[in-house]
Amino acid sequence: MARTRAASPQTVGVLQQLAQNAQDWQYGYDLSRSTGLKSGTLYPILIRLAEWGWLETRWAEPECIGRPARHLYRLTTDGMAAAATLTATAEARGTAQRRPRPALS
Repeated sequence: MARTRAASPQTVGVLQQLAQNAQDWQYGYDLSRSTGLKSGTLYPILIRLAEWGWLETRWAEPECIGRPARHLYRLTTDGMAAAATLTATAEARGTAQRRPRPALS
């Protein structure tokens, strides 16, 4: 699906975080903590990135009995290119996300 609007600073921040370890699968909870975004902001971004084809997702089996399966995320090749482009654009505009704020516990 083609993008129809400019990426928000939060979306750019998520892409930057995913790009730091582009080959590694990452949990949404870990992304929330590292970006400082709450789940109500983060998960719609992750869904949108997956719809755009910039993110691949998969389910991870629970590590312990009784725990739910968890969703994992990582950038696709298109996602890595988009992350580089959007980061460069944000830096040129001076709107790049500064250091992520830690999530409140």
